[in-house]
Amino acid sequence: MAKGKFITFEGPDGSGKTTVSTAVTKRLESEGYAVRYTREPGGSVIAEQIRNIILDPANTAEDARTEALLYAASRRQHLVDVVLPDLYKGISVISDRFVDSSLAYQGCGRGLGIEAVYAINQFAIENHMPDKTIFLNVPAELGIARIQKNRTSLDRLDQEALSFHKAVYDGYQKVIRMYADRMIIIDASRDVDTVIEDAYRAVKDILDGCR
Repeated sequence: MAKGKFITFEGPDGSGKTTVSTAVTKRLESEGYAVRYTREPGGSVIAEQIRNIILDPANTAEDARTEALLYAASRRQHLVDVVLPDLYKGISVISDRFVDSSLAYQGCGRGLGIEAVYAINQFAIENHMPDKTIFLNVPAELGIARIQKNRTSLDRLDQEALSFHKAVYDGYQKVIRMYADRMIIIDASRDVDTVIEDAYRAVKDILDGCR
């Protein structure tokens, strides 16, 4: 049996990752593709418990290195519980975030450095990188405006200052340059239906072996 494809969705807060990735997964499932949607942090029982610690707004004292380690721990559990088992069954996994998020958020947003955060995560993922990544590109200002307009409650990272989110966006640009060969950039500042359509076509091409 052929191994499934590991496809991740990345982008700043407010880029529409969850909306777009779930819509793409559902459409592909309806067309008979063997695909599974999952998310980070979380995606499995233990990983979701770690997610709650990371994102709880009450945990304002959470140290930046602790945060990075918790993300890596959640990622490891998610990888062994969900991602790898499905891939080896021939199911393609569509994940809302993966290691690129930590490189941008903790590496640049928190100022820990991309190399240091990559080292932490390399221990967790053991070279299991995505086959392709759909990056939903939206400026930090627009992303935060969307969050403030559309969400009734904000998690700990949502509540960070705009300067943090700008640093994350800049971090993502560095990550895109580092991994240009697996990145597919989609303009997420447009209406959601257009973004979903472009993302669907990109993922379908990957699964069909066209990318």
